Amino acid sequence: MNFETVQVEADAPVGRLTLNRPEKLNPLGTTTLREIAAAARWFDSQEGVKVVVVSGAGRAFSAGADLGTFSGKQTGSPRDAADLGRQMADALENMRALSIAAIRGWCVGGGLVLAAACDLRIAAEGTQFSIPEVDLGIPLAWGGIPRLVREIGPAMTKELVLTCRTFDAREAKDVGFLNRVVAAAALDSEVEALARQLGEKASYPLYATKRHVNEVTAQMVGTGRSWADADGLVTALGDPECAAARQKYLFGRRG
Repeated sequence: MNFETVQVEADAPVGRLTLNRPEKLNPLGTTTLREIAAAARWFDSQEGVKVVVVSGAGRAFSAGADLGTFSGKQTGSPRDAADLGRQMADALENMRALSIAAIRGWCVGGGLVLAAACDLRIAAEGTQFSIPEVDLGIPLAWGGIPRLVREIGPAMTKELVLTCRTFDAREAKDVGFLNRVVAAAALDSEVEALARQLGEKASYPLYATKRHVNEVTAQMVGTGRSWADADGLVTALGDPECAAARQKYLFGRRG
């Protein structure tokens, strides 16, 4: 598969999906969101692929949603554009193969939702996480709230989403978001070893376990209602107070 913003490889039993805009810290613009969803569907057609490693090229996993989408210059339906992140996360989560997020550098906002949609998460020491959406004057969308509640519980979800504070890999592991934290130099080898270990197992019990866990958690904090996230995002983008908060945040980043 040839994509503009991601690289996709399949070397059964392991596939790889790499965000590939390292000069921008792998932002999640509309093209990238569509391509991740398409890649997840493509992996479903690749015989023998049991595990997909999801990573970011360069020094960051992902800087999150492309801030250029707040410029008002996007074409097409605003709601359709706002819903692409949810579609991306759902496609990745529903992929037949297991997914392992290999996280280094920054993992921000929508990038954290992308990681949360993966089945397993391993981060390098020194990785930094943040969820700046509220400071941007928008709610966390893309099914991010139920996925975070599923992984770290309601209290920590509220704290991290509402405060927008940065937290490191050790805290992310302590609250249950990460499976492992490893030395930065060992991230690729650790993820590869886990992917190969899982890839040696029979496909059916891998898939059955993934589906079983997902169905159990869906009954507790299902992501199905997240189809309405796009409406909340569009509303916030048109709200004057939210727009002022967004300008304050973006100006502070440029200052």
